[in-house]
Amino acid sequence: MFLRIFKGTDPGVIVLLILTLGLMWIGAFLNPQSGGSFIYETRPMPLYSLLKFLLGGKQLAGTIFIFILVPVILFLISTFNTTVFFINERTFLPVVLYLLLTAVFPVNQKLNPVLPAALFLLMALMRIMDAYRKQGVAYNFFDAGILISIGSLFYANLIWFGILLFAGIAMLRTINFSEAALSLLGLATPFIVVTGLYYVVDKDLLVLLSDFTENLFKSNPGYVFDRLTVVALIYAALILLISLGFLSNQLNVKKIKARKTYFLLFWVFGISLLLYFFLPSVSIEIMWLTGIPSCYIMAHYFVFVKKKLVPEIFFSGLFVIVLLIQIMNIF
Repeated sequence: MFLRIFKGTDPGVIVLLILTLGLMWIGAFLNPQSGGSFIYETRPMPLYSLLKFLLGGKQLAGTIFIFILVPVILFLISTFNTTVFFINERTFLPVVLYLLLTAVFPVNQKLNPVLPAALFLLMALMRIMDAYRKQGVAYNFFDAGILISIGSLFYANLIWFGILLFAGIAMLRTINFSEAALSLLGLATPFIVVTGLYYVVDKDLLVLLSDFTENLFKSNPGYVFDRLTVVALIYAALILLISLGFLSNQLNVKKIKARKTYFLLFWVFGISLLLYFFLPSVSIEIMWLTGIPSCYIMAHYFVFVKKKLVPEIFFSGLFVIVLLIQIMNIF
């Protein structure tokens, strides 16, 4: 029932999405989360530090700001599919799946640097895919590099996703030095600008370097997973694995651009997993980034699988489990 409803694209689905957004975020206002001692809070990157300053350190203002950003990223998630059309069907399923996956951790539903960074990552992905079959030197990779770099000035670990630029060049273009150099220049430009601003206002550049390295490599406090969250993660992982297997069998019949888009999303998924398991500075906040490729992969399965009962059970079960997590967070 849930799946059949959310598969549609009529205005009623948009109303349901708004209601779902409210259900998944009401706990953030009724039981607001503190910033915690994460390294990105104690040693914030320049743009995140500026954002915190503008919000005056007020917890409610921070929660409202992040809540406003959520519909923006949901819009970009939908737009990415409608412009590239790699799922081959117009659907709001990626939107609702991203909403559900990121609501698994209520502790993330507060002011944080990762959601703004996720916005820049999505825009970078769109710029990379726009380079497909473009004649001459594609400046898209320069633009994408700037976007990823700006995002890393909120959340430092986004800089690792600069790998996507070179993966994109390898997949979409005939490899040439100019586009690789432009990618590196794009990644460097925001940091050059920030360094110049630090110099002009006489701020210590060593502090900037120290903050950046600390955000990349210093250990964050561990997260204690409760049983319901573990169940939700295992359940979501099972759906994702099935979806990956289903997509792998379908890739050969996809159009070339759609296939390359999925390969780029695989890179995003792989990088985010590697960061979580191998970098001590990365914790559950990475779900804001991991959820991007995951929602598309799972949506593809739910749209095209021929059996109706099993995917309906999968989707409804995920919805109910995440809703229970949010209810438990309130009480």
